[in-house]
Amino acid sequence: MTYEFLQHYWWLVVSLLGALLVFLMFVQGANSMIFSLGRTEEEQRMVVNSTGRKWELTFTTLVTFGGAFFASFPLFYSTSFGGAYWLWMLILFSFVLQAVSYEFQNKLGNLLGTRTFRWFLVANGILGPLLLGGAVATFFNGSNFIVDKNNIAGGLQPVISRWANSSGGLDALLDVWNLVLGFAVFFLARVLGTLYVRNNVNDENIRNRCGVRLLGAAVPFLILFVAFVLHVLLKDGYAYDAATGEISIVPGKYLDNMLTMWYVFAAFVAGVALVLYAIAKTVLDKTYIKGIWPAGTGVVLTVLALLLCAGWNGTAYYPSNADLQSSLTIANSSSSEFTLSVMAVVSLLVPFVLAYIAYVWRAMDRKKIDKAELGTDEMY
Repeated sequence: MTYEFLQHYWWLVVSLLGALLVFLMFVQGANSMIFSLGRTEEEQRMVVNSTGRKWELTFTTLVTFGGAFFASFPLFYSTSFGGAYWLWMLILFSFVLQAVSYEFQNKLGNLLGTRTFRWFLVANGILGPLLLGGAVATFFNGSNFIVDKNNIAGGLQPVISRWANSSGGLDALLDVWNLVLGFAVFFLARVLGTLYVRNNVNDENIRNRCGVRLLGAAVPFLILFVAFVLHVLLKDGYAYDAATGEISIVPGKYLDNMLTMWYVFAAFVAGVALVLYAIAKTVLDKTYIKGIWPAGTGVVLTVLALLLCAGWNGTAYYPSNADLQSSLTIANSSSSEFTLSVMAVVSLLVPFVLAYIAYVWRAMDRKKIDKAELGTDEMY
């Protein structure tokens, strides 16, 4: 395994984790609709308990995604998490609200009341996908940072990278195309949330409302997603020379990536087709409740393809709008060859972890959530 192969391998692993995270944000999507899917206290509890079975998977995947990025591409971690700290702190704070809400909404002595904690879940359901989508969009639209590796030898506290302004990363939300992807991810999460609840909750009223909410989320999602993809494919991209490391702007770079890496393009097309199939089948067939599975598979394939398009084929995956040559690539931001080699061996355990998650998921979903279960100790 060459150093270049390991760098590409770990970008694949990180991209897969990111794709899984987007799929698991059905938890946030469903939580953003607690009060519209559930009209009565019983119905709201069923929705909360449906997502409550899976929220830890989303949170764990978010942490794993960040950890894998830190271990394999530490310069990205120090640049983005260190410079755009306000953006990432808002994301993490919204997920902390989620964790606190699940644990304390029905505890004795809860001074804020159950409804307040449910609004915290709604806040996480809106802010989590929106901010994460905006952060991921910077992989294509760039961020304002400067990297100077010569600083590592200067002073007692050397700082290799710094943000070019004092916004702490919030300036990403001023780019309209970052917001377009952010809202696209938000509505996608709601699409997945309705499909998941429709499958997981055995209640006719909630399932009927899921069908209505699905259409209301799918239309804006498709419009925003198509607009963003067209923007990316037609815009200038950021390429790097493998020999010199020089970054340059190349017209139509991302479109060229898709055409050159036909297998990535095939995954993208297959993913989009599966999502469209799940939406259409659920809308047209009132008895169909398994849409979460083709949609989830499609989301993973689509997001994986987009992230590979951002980092493979000699592309700078984190462009700098402040200093073009500071842009990060999988070549100039990765860990050492030894570190990547050791982690590659450890990564062979990932299929076993995924198999365990699938087993636990199946065990938890063996019985659908209904009103009869609300009185048990396992319910929130």
